[in-house]
Amino acid sequence: MHRPGESSPPPIRNDDVDWDSWPVEDYLAENYRELHPCDAAVIAHHCAFYRRIPPGSIARSLEFGAGPNLYPLMLAASASRRIDAVEAGAANVAYLSRQLHNGPDADWLPFYELGRRLDPNLPADLPTALSCVRVVHADVRAVEPGGYELASMHFVAEGASEDFAEFTEFCGHFARSVVPGGRLVAAFMENMPTYRIGRDSRWPGCPVDPDAVREVFAPLTEELTVTRIDSDPTLPDYGDSGMILLTGRTPSPPGRRG
Repeated sequence: MHRPGESSPPPIRNDDVDWDSWPVEDYLAENYRELHPCDAAVIAHHCAFYRRIPPGSIARSLEFGAGPNLYPLMLAASASRRIDAVEAGAANVAYLSRQLHNGPDADWLPFYELGRRLDPNLPADLPTALSCVRVVHADVRAVEPGGYELASMHFVAEGASEDFAEFTEFCGHFARSVVPGGRLVAAFMENMPTYRIGRDSRWPGCPVDPDAVREVFAPLTEELTVTRIDSDPTLPDYGDSGMILLTGRTPSPPGRRG
């Protein structure tokens, strides 16, 4: 606690963090060894989004800061012929690479079974869905603008920094990664503070609410929708108050709509 008159410490920013040491196994154990209600709600939201896109019509899509989470990758397979999972952290890259090379952990099967029930355009099995994924070990801020037709982001911008200005910068990189008229789908933790995973590790959080997300994305998008779901009592208490879900498109050139 800071005494009156003392200045607060500067916010932790993305480059202050050793992302190579992200505790993958602790994170998966706490969040993804079973299908929690909050993730079922995200999957339902995303499947409704992907069902509006003709199957296989997206030549190249992006998972912006993939982490070790497989379900955004599997859901994108209904519309995408290739998915680039761009991730900076070495431990996450290693996990994703093993999942693609050796086959996905059985824990992910309930996620895929739900996705396929909600979106029949998904391939018949999870390995086939993931066969179009390419893991790219890179900083998402270096992603070429306009290189993708669709971009997806999950719990990245608000978990990369304590600085709202840097949160806004990450969201800008995400939106600019797609072509004009490109599609965006995202999920954010609502009011996420700096938090712990496992016993010791501490990671930055930037608390945002639906109004903040709308404010950031309104000048970057059209057809913007922002909704939320309540916090999930089956998950560890990280201090958040739920999740924020987003869909949108980047502005198209005049007279053109895909």
